[in-house]
Amino acid sequence: MSDEHSYVDWFRHSSPYINAHRGKTLVILIPGEAFESPNFANIIHDLALLDSLGIRLVLIQGARPQISRALENRRLTSIIEDGYRVTPQDQLIDIIQASAAVRVQLEAQLSMGLSNTPMANAGLKVCSGNYVVARPLGVVDGIDYGHSGEVRRIDSDAIFRLLEDDNMVLLPHLGFSPTGEVFNLKAEDVATQAAIQLKADKLIIFTEDEGIFDDKDELYSELLANQADTILARHTLSFATHSALEACVMAVRGMVPRSHIISFNENGGLLSELFTREGSGTMIDEDSYEKLRGATIDDVGGMMQLLAPLEAKGILVRRSRELLENEVERFIVIERDGAIVACAALYPFEQERAGELACVAVSPEYRGSNRGERLLKGIEGEAKKLGLNTLFLLTTRTAHWFVERGFQETTLTTLPAKKQALYNYQRNSKIFSKQL
Repeated sequence: MSDEHSYVDWFRHSSPYINAHRGKTLVILIPGEAFESPNFANIIHDLALLDSLGIRLVLIQGARPQISRALENRRLTSIIEDGYRVTPQDQLIDIIQASAAVRVQLEAQLSMGLSNTPMANAGLKVCSGNYVVARPLGVVDGIDYGHSGEVRRIDSDAIFRLLEDDNMVLLPHLGFSPTGEVFNLKAEDVATQAAIQLKADKLIIFTEDEGIFDDKDELYSELLANQADTILARHTLSFATHSALEACVMAVRGMVPRSHIISFNENGGLLSELFTREGSGTMIDEDSYEKLRGATIDDVGGMMQLLAPLEAKGILVRRSRELLENEVERFIVIERDGAIVACAALYPFEQERAGELACVAVSPEYRGSNRGERLLKGIEGEAKKLGLNTLFLLTTRTAHWFVERGFQETTLTTLPAKKQALYNYQRNSKIFSKQL
């Protein structure tokens, strides 16, 4: 496929994600390290693109390395305790100046409109102000944090008015008190509280790392908050990534639907994370009281109730209780409050390194969410564990759903020989496959 056709194909497949994000509110933390990345200009271009697509943006600006250098240049000692920089009175002005310089740099970049660049005719409007109300950290374990503070509240009403007027809102890591004091805040805290109090649809945090990796150095594309807690407890992450993951967990537990960690060094990482199914970083979800797990013999009754209506309509092939009991280890289920609300099965053909995705079903009262996606990801994960390279399926009624998730129509001859021999020509099912 030519580069032009690849682009057209990607653009077409991104349209559902573009429509899903239009009108949504995203809080995006840009740490000070990102401003010094060679990829920073591309991040600016991508922010302009998101704005043009009708996405409402609240940007949080950090400045840790810039502040550290400013203090070093004055030969001032900077102390960081429990992730917070101690801010004595004699260092406050240096911190304010370093932060202001970064903010001006960001506003200048967002103001560009040169011809023949992605910023041409962008016309971005960026607003910043005293929208973060703060209070002092005070003295903790004998340490006086001086002008270091924490977020007291976000002026959500003022920010909403700016967003509704097509403005991009910029919040620095500085907060203000009703008594007129300035406090140095953790940018992650500002981002988390902004996302929670604005009821944002997403919190996105740029870090140097691509996301969160497992013990085999493989990227987690998705984590539940309780899984993230386990990773945080190991204390194996860099300071910046640890802070980012903590913030993401706090946000989703504060009712922000999704949080994301992506690399500021990856060209197009932000767009890939938002507009492709695979993404580019790590997405953190809230803890679910629904469990995705392997099926057991005790689930067969619930599975039969779930499958019966679809079998009656001819959408699924009828399976007897005996067959389900014999094949139950092939199934995964989603359990909600003790009830089976979704299921799917994987039948491996190990010699051909292929697997059949079968019996995908979601209870009617629980459709319209992401349960089908969770089932598909669960099956894909199981297939990869078995070393399978291809996932295929036969369907008569739900082809579009699978096509939207990367499956392509194929022919009977591409299936394993054993599966070809069992093909039911009366059902005339269409065949789709996907490379893993």
